[in-house]
Amino acid sequence: MSHINLFYSEPDPDRWIKFDRYPRRWIRRILRGKPKPGGVMMVALELIKGLELLNIPYRFNDYKYAKQHPEELIGVIGKPHLIFERRFKNPILFGAGVFSHPIECPDLFQKYPNVKKILVPGEWMKEMCEPYYGNQVKSWAVGIDSNLWESTNNKPKEYDFLIYDKVRWNYESLKDELINPIYKILKEKNLSYHIIKYGNYIPSQLRDMIEMSKAVIFLCEHETQGIAYQQILSTDTPIFAWDRGGFWQDPYYYPEKVKFQPVSSVPYWDNRCGLKFRDINQFNELLPQFLDQLQNHNFEPRQYILENLTLKICTQQYVDIYQSLL
Repeated sequence: MSHINLFYSEPDPDRWIKFDRYPRRWIRRILRGKPKPGGVMMVALELIKGLELLNIPYRFNDYKYAKQHPEELIGVIGKPHLIFERRFKNPILFGAGVFSHPIECPDLFQKYPNVKKILVPGEWMKEMCEPYYGNQVKSWAVGIDSNLWESTNNKPKEYDFLIYDKVRWNYESLKDELINPIYKILKEKNLSYHIIKYGNYIPSQLRDMIEMSKAVIFLCEHETQGIAYQQILSTDTPIFAWDRGGFWQDPYYYPEKVKFQPVSSVPYWDNRCGLKFRDINQFNELLPQFLDQLQNHNFEPRQYILENLTLKICTQQYVDIYQSLL
């Protein structure tokens, strides 16, 4: 098999003067330590891990090779700055990091005809992009390392729930409407819980907290893929997920620029994963059912991951898409 050519870099533009990104990067490293990989970087890292598992050869950020072989397909994983800045001559498989919304570049295929297909992380985002990009957009999810995120069923459980808080917008309002009422209901039912907040942990801390928890309450407005909740499922930990649906809520776009619905906070899911609730009333209504199914071992979240979202399965899907464009 020929090499897969992959490219990824974090956007890091100059801010005040030319080339100031370099000292700013150095200062950030000193003040904040080694940066934690975000969602798009995780796509690149896990895809590479999957290629190595499958023994598929690849080149990573080999700009010299791409320039010398402009006829060879490349995969640009991250945000579009690489396409805009590098001006590749090569045919491109773009994604799954892409734009938040196609209005950022509705004429992408006209400006960059060497882009052959766009990958987005999930089905509802694909539907959001199709009016702009038609059948040139495809849904693809990066795989979950099911060996790293192994079952924790043999671990002693100190807490009934881990609450994973990834609420991003209108936090004070949702704290009153949803988050604090959840705490209150759990306390009233003598259910113990601890809390982890998105962006404030490293993966080992999440694994440690999952080990101590019988189940997870996942709070997020919507996810395009949702790597963290899928890592939780891979540990065989069922999830009680807030999935209110409705409009895409990103305040940069909604409601003035974009109104798109429906969205989901758990776009990859079946009834083995757990239960979903729309609001605090449904949380209260369905909590006894969730606890009953949890007690009776009716959920099989890890099996869902092993059948659909492992590193090998998802990486092979990427390779198949890549090779279809050769």
